[in-house]
Amino acid sequence: MDGSTELFKTSLNPVHRACGAKMVDFGGWDMPVQYSGLIDEHNTVRKAVGLFDVSHMGEIEIRGPEAVRFTDYVTTNSVEKLKIGQAQYSGLLYEHGGFVDDILVHKVTDEHLFICVNASNQEKDYAHICELNRFDAEVEFASERYAQIAVQGPKALETLRKLTPVDIAAIHYYWFQDGEVAGVPARIARTGYTGEDGFEVYCAPSEAPSVWRKLTEAGAEFGIKPCGLGARNTLRLESKMALYGHEIHASITPLEADLAWIVKFNKGDFVGREALLKQQEAGVRRKLIGFDMRGRGIGRDGYEVNLDGSPAGWVTSGSPSPTLNKNIGLCYLPAQHAQVGRKIEVIIRNQAVEAETVPTPFYKRGK
Repeated sequence: MDGSTELFKTSLNPVHRACGAKMVDFGGWDMPVQYSGLIDEHNTVRKAVGLFDVSHMGEIEIRGPEAVRFTDYVTTNSVEKLKIGQAQYSGLLYEHGGFVDDILVHKVTDEHLFICVNASNQEKDYAHICELNRFDAEVEFASERYAQIAVQGPKALETLRKLTPVDIAAIHYYWFQDGEVAGVPARIARTGYTGEDGFEVYCAPSEAPSVWRKLTEAGAEFGIKPCGLGARNTLRLESKMALYGHEIHASITPLEADLAWIVKFNKGDFVGREALLKQQEAGVRRKLIGFDMRGRGIGRDGYEVNLDGSPAGWVTSGSPSPTLNKNIGLCYLPAQHAQVGRKIEVIIRNQAVEAETVPTPFYKRGK
């Protein structure tokens, strides 16, 4: 992006700057990468409660008599099985089986689906869905109508319940309810990208600064802190949650990315189904697996991975783990070698550094 192109800003941008956040260009958005520091923010979410601005994420709404059938056709998971008020993690695929995006699908009514998509993919996703529309359904690009605030951590419930008449304790994981937060109409979803309990609050962008401020006040007794994209990344990595452009992209399929569980072959036709069936029959050639560094160094995104001294794969994400106090990562390896306990080498600054494949997720709540 050249210097003359202005970055997109969420309605909370002035709040971040007033808090002294370190801001970065994230896919064309001016976003906070950290406030008090990545490790401090990460640990706050693991132990108490953190607040994230995720308003850069996109929203697409599908309405009409065939909204469910259409959404079922363009996504991998089974929309037909969703109950009203339920959400699911899913994939938008190309015909060849690679990812357009990974998404969250929410069933608002029998004729209304609400889809949350990745920030940098929202226009592409919308165009992709519209191009496939042969159904009695309308597709709306709705991102400008929503801000999104994530309240994450073991004290998220106690923080948010102060501000809403909705019985949020009764909302199960991957369910949602419409109501109010801090007197503002909001959609409250018990979802998240941290591996902790938490909620994502969707509201009008104009109301987001007020909601943010009141959440900060409500969580003060628990030590709530604003958190940036840096902590969001280390939290999701510890929990082995895929990041578009890293673990998944147009040339990676769900079967390779250890996401076969979001593919429901028995639901009938969907975009990419034939390609995935062929891949399943032929056998997947590469698979995603976790690793710990055994030697000194961090296996960063894009680093080459060797097996027995020969190039065999690449790192998709890698970082120090604040929770586990070791250097962890995810990588692709040939399927026959993607087994726990394999000795591998990560090439760091032209040096082969020892690592070993390990079970994932690296961190699981309650362990």
